[in-house]
Amino acid sequence: MPPRITALTDPEPTPSSWRRAWLAADDEGMPVGSAFLRLFTKEGQRHLAELQVAVHRAERRRGVGSTLLDAAVAAARHEGRRSVLAQAEEGSPGDGVLAARGFRRVLALTYARLPLADADLTRIDAIAEQAHDGYRLTEWEGTVPPELARTYAESRRAMDDMPMEGTDYGTVVWDVDRVVSAAEAIAKRGDLLHTVAVVDTRDGAVVGFTELVVPGDGQGDGQHFGTAVLPEHRGHGLARWMKAHSIRVARRRHPELGALLTDTADSNTPMRRVNDTLGYLPTLRAVEYQLDL
Repeated sequence: MPPRITALTDPEPTPSSWRRAWLAADDEGMPVGSAFLRLFTKEGQRHLAELQVAVHRAERRRGVGSTLLDAAVAAARHEGRRSVLAQAEEGSPGDGVLAARGFRRVLALTYARLPLADADLTRIDAIAEQAHDGYRLTEWEGTVPPELARTYAESRRAMDDMPMEGTDYGTVVWDVDRVVSAAEAIAKRGDLLHTVAVVDTRDGAVVGFTELVVPGDGQGDGQHFGTAVLPEHRGHGLARWMKAHSIRVARRRHPELGALLTDTADSNTPMRRVNDTLGYLPTLRAVEYQLDL
């Protein structure tokens, strides 16, 4: 008997997207799977939707995932989307399902973890304390300070040429309002946002940044959100410098934190080299799939 699908709408849209959701249940009303479709609303990404499907392990190969997938793709078409992105662990059942349903592989990702108890803190301290002529580090918790807000928002264009291979990701257009909204959304869910930035000492402008989100209780694992340096300031080791300082700060302020997590496109060789230097250990590989509607 096919699963019963109930459509839901996320009651709390973000400033840049909203979600639709579907819950699959068996004939006794027990949940067996779910799907979430994030629909982006900001300029530069209005063509895009992002899909997540989960099926209970005991219910796989019974058509639950396919039914949820059909509902989500139909909704993306109805909303006028050009592309749907979905991610699966390499070699997992989801990997095979997406490939069989017309999605194409567009990006390979490596997830990595830095166990703080085993980190080479002497090496990390040495990297963080290196001087870089013409630059200085600054940091803040939560929302960016007003005096740095404009150049920090402008520095976000450093992500525009991040290797995305064949992904139709579009361009995320950042301004001060979006920067502030993103920080407020993290605070609202109870997490802590810590940002380390590089400032050009000639004009005081932010030219690079790295973001780390830590659980509100300071336990578990922290998650790196983004690390980038403006193209005209690359080649000076600034990404490694910022990330090393971020690790030191996390270790000092959150002694019960277990590890830091990051994910990097396999084609992003410079950032993979930074992670390797700092001691991040690969944990799994994932594949980004795209359906062209």
